[in-house]
Amino acid sequence: MTSILYKKWVKAPVFTLCLAPLASLLWRGFQHHLGANPIELITHETGDWTLIFLVLTLSISPVRKLFGQPQLIRFRRMLGLFAFFYGCLHLTTYIWLDKFFDWPEMLADVAKRRFITLGLTGFVLMIPLAATSTAGWIRRLGGKRWQALHRFIYASAVAGVVHYYWLVKSDVRKPVGYGIIVALLLACRLWFWLRAKNTRVLVSSAA
Repeated sequence: MTSILYKKWVKAPVFTLCLAPLASLLWRGFQHHLGANPIELITHETGDWTLIFLVLTLSISPVRKLFGQPQLIRFRRMLGLFAFFYGCLHLTTYIWLDKFFDWPEMLADVAKRRFITLGLTGFVLMIPLAATSTAGWIRRLGGKRWQALHRFIYASAVAGVVHYYWLVKSDVRKPVGYGIIVALLLACRLWFWLRAKNTRVLVSSAA
């Protein structure tokens, strides 16, 4: 398994799998199998996949450290960009299919409906992350500043979870599930940071 993850060709099937949710939606749309309210279904599914890819992106660092799989870092940028891609589809569905570019109504929604305000906030936080995802931007910003900027992904994931929770109102099992996973990933990140800090203190004391 470890040797396969190092192969260059493995990114192609992963990329294809990441497109599978969109392909499924398109196929069901052509077959007229999107249910009685297709706009609502597309909105929910693209929102779900945005959160799923955010969670997968956040999982890369803890999983590679816990299981000793450093090569997994090769897939983090791809997964993060797919989170942004499905977020774009989610927002486009709202702007185009739901509101049909009625900007005054959308502005009123943002002002009055807090779940839309928070969802838009989560999406906006992803924009600089997607824009600076290349190696060139890492060099321009420097490693520390780039890492600090990309910590916005946690805020984006939290905003997405709360957006989902406020949206569904009654059956909150899915957003609560996402929230638990994001909380665990944040806890893992804190644990790794504290462990690294303690190691540095011990090394300094020994020196």
